[in-house]
Amino acid sequence: MQSKRLGWILLAPTLVILFFFGVLPFFYVVYVSFHSWNPFAVNPEMVFNGADNFRKIVFDTAFLKSIGVTVMFVVFAVLSELIIGYALAQAFMRDFPGKAIFRTIHTLPLIMAPIIVGSVWKLMTTPSIGIIPHYLEEWFGLTMNIGTSAPAAFATVVLMDIWHWTPLVTLTLIAALVSLPPDPFEQAQIDGAGKRQIFWHITLPMIAPAVVATVFIRLMDALRTVDEVWMLTGGGPGSATRFVGVHIFKEVFPKTNYGYGSTISVIVLYLTIVSCWLLYVTMLAPRSKRG
Repeated sequence: MQSKRLGWILLAPTLVILFFFGVLPFFYVVYVSFHSWNPFAVNPEMVFNGADNFRKIVFDTAFLKSIGVTVMFVVFAVLSELIIGYALAQAFMRDFPGKAIFRTIHTLPLIMAPIIVGSVWKLMTTPSIGIIPHYLEEWFGLTMNIGTSAPAAFATVVLMDIWHWTPLVTLTLIAALVSLPPDPFEQAQIDGAGKRQIFWHITLPMIAPAVVATVFIRLMDALRTVDEVWMLTGGGPGSATRFVGVHIFKEVFPKTNYGYGSTISVIVLYLTIVSCWLLYVTMLAPRSKRG
């Protein structure tokens, strides 16, 4: 009983912080989502409008398009990070010259703030001074301008996200691979199983919880991407990189439409929860039932 009480005492500061910086803001955003509110207007009072904001979303083509662009970004970025991160994790499981140095360099992007990452990639992709357009034109004869080319802007944002967050995937998968017991692999090799069979039937099922947890983290981060994209493209050209986070930013700050912006935030949170739930049901729930 005393140990349980000590546990709650140690956990109390975290719960208090979570309540004031997580739970209360959430309910406040839900409250604001049912109002029309411009705090910088002549009359800054909230006006209750019921579900009008939610009805407006259904016919908001800019929001619906931003959802489509965001889904494409999440699929390309997270899937690429998962594949590259696993390949690098397997590589780091082996010894090779310069492994420690390369591993350190590989994790450096994680210590950079997203706004710094966006600024650096902005400099690297600016046609007049950027190193990437320079070498693309010099080596391949290709012209790159993310300010005018929608495909180039979208591809650059995906590459920037892969560069920034693949080290996180690599580190989590290394931890999962290191914790695997050697007995199943040795038995599979004795039975004559090939590398592909070992991967699909032993490695992947055993690291599935770590993979799903990693995808959860990256999915939630990718769905709310704002600062990197805002610094790099500003959501353009046109709506090519106007992800849902950028759309919320533009609704709340330039337009000062706090009520409608809060409504979009609630909808995006709901979509994020549903996506994570579907991923859990698809990958982990059947496995736990078998166990």
